Amino acid sequence: MELEITPMQLKDLEEIEPFLLEDFDDFWTPSILRQELENKQNLNSHYFVVRQKSKYCQILGFAGIITILDEVNIMNIVVKKDKRNLKIGSSLLEFIIHFAKKLKATSITLEVNEHNMPAISLYKKFHFIQVGIRKKYYNNVDNAILMTLFL
Repeated sequence: MELEITPMQLKDLEEIEPFLLEDFDDFWTPSILRQELENKQNLNSHYFVVRQKSKYCQILGFAGIITILDEVNIMNIVVKKDKRNLKIGSSLLEFIIHFAKKLKATSITLEVNEHNMPAISLYKKFHFIQVGIRKKYYNNVDNAILMTLFL
C-alpha cells in the first residue's frame, strides 16, 4: 500500500469528522482538532494526515505534535480501526521522527496508556525508552507510560 503524509487542513477534518469517534477511538474530539487547526498563532503545533494513494485518497490516520524548544511531544498517532496492523502507524511515526530531525529536535517524547500494548510495541520498535510513569493519568484509573526517543 502506497501512502502519502501531508499537513492536516480544515477540509481534512471535515472529511474525518463524521466518523472520527467511531473509526478512530475517542482520543481527540472534532472540536479540539478544529481549535488546533484554526489557531494560526500556535506555530508549535503540527498535525498530519496519512492517505492511501489511490483515486479515492481516503484518510487512514492522523498524527499531531507540539514542539517546545528543542523537544517534540507526540500528542497523538491514530489509525482507523479497520486499517490497523498495516504499518500505517509505523509510517506516521517514521515521518514524525524525520520531521523532528529537520527541526533539529534533540528528543521526541510521548505518553501511552500502560494497557496499549500495540502502541508500546511500536514505540519500542523505533527505540523509544520508558522514562517515567504518570499514575492514574487516564480517567483517574490507568497509568501513562512516558517514553522518549533521543535523537
